[in-house]
Amino acid sequence: MIIRFVILCALLLFIEFYSYQSFRTLIKQRWVLVSYQVISLLILIFIIYSFSKVDRSVGQTKQFMFTTGLMLLVYVPKIVLTLVMFGEDIIRVGASILNYFVYNTPRKEMMPDRRKFISQIALGLAAVPFLSLIYGIFEGKYNFKVFKQTIYFPDLPDAFDGFKITQISDVHSGSFDNHEKINYAIDLINEQESDLILFTGDIVNTHAKEMHPWLETFNRIKSYKYGKFAVLGNHDYGEYVTWPSEKEKDENFQQIKKLYDQIGFKLMLNEHTYIQKGDDKIALIGVENWGVNFKKAGDLNKASQGVDQKDFKVLMSHDPSHWDAEIKDHPQNFHLTFAGHTHGMQFGIEIPGYFKWSLAQYIYKQWAGLYENVGRYVYVNRGFGFHAYPGRVGIMPEITVIELKKGRNVA
Repeated sequence: MIIRFVILCALLLFIEFYSYQSFRTLIKQRWVLVSYQVISLLILIFIIYSFSKVDRSVGQTKQFMFTTGLMLLVYVPKIVLTLVMFGEDIIRVGASILNYFVYNTPRKEMMPDRRKFISQIALGLAAVPFLSLIYGIFEGKYNFKVFKQTIYFPDLPDAFDGFKITQISDVHSGSFDNHEKINYAIDLINEQESDLILFTGDIVNTHAKEMHPWLETFNRIKSYKYGKFAVLGNHDYGEYVTWPSEKEKDENFQQIKKLYDQIGFKLMLNEHTYIQKGDDKIALIGVENWGVNFKKAGDLNKASQGVDQKDFKVLMSHDPSHWDAEIKDHPQNFHLTFAGHTHGMQFGIEIPGYFKWSLAQYIYKQWAGLYENVGRYVYVNRGFGFHAYPGRVGIMPEITVIELKKGRNVA
């Protein structure tokens, strides 16, 4: 613990030193530089104090989200400044070595001065994440997007050719603070002409009561001809806080499970049902949360017991690491899996159809959008809500519409 603290302090000093250099190179007024140092110190003290007061029995609060947002807003740009200014120092040291050993430059002139235009570049680059994070907090977190995808299956039952499925995931209702924006998102959901809607978990951050102010809003989600179904996410188990007793934890869990029913969704707990259309049917399977690094309550074998291997199968499993670890090579041949969980880290760069990047891709092989393995697919929803950082940059909140088509994908 002490070693980690020392490393953290050293890292912070390193970042503060180099980010300060970019200002000192450009600004000569002493009062401005002193003000910068004082403000930086006060912000750091506030962040440390706020995080030290986090109550493990309460979990995420508005204060925690504000502090997380402030920390990212301050230190992401400073890290950019540090990388540029430290890079310049590496070049300066290299130049000074050449000056000393090759050009016999006098000692006083050996180390080149910092260049103003490098500091200007550094500040310009740092402004990009700074402004992006501000946008993410005030606009991005409610900038809902509808992502549409058509997937072809040669063995899709004929009656389901053109069948549309809407998916939402990771609502995290305890983070919301704007009824107008959420009502707008519900309107977007209702505008999609789908046959079925699936909700792949995380209705709250921790406590069932977080959803109570939003029950009426989510009850506005219209009825679907072939139903409304849901599974649990890792946050629905209430495992990220300290509970006074196991009894209170279990009571909260039972209340969370009831929330799905209260907004009209059938919660599937390691079970399956059949969706019948005309003379054809598909199996809809829902498992509890199963993640490589999170709670493993999902049971594929139990959920699909009695389902024929030849049946067309749609699976709901909150964490996409489940698909990579168990689902994609499972002998039951799950045709299409719906997942969520990653949020795309709520931060990244995405040009739909061309390019997407996020730190999430270094943690999850499947983190946003559609992925395929020998004719079996997983779709990872980017999340409806937000958690910890009270915003979204580049990776926007998502409502998914998948259309099933009979046939083969054209390469």
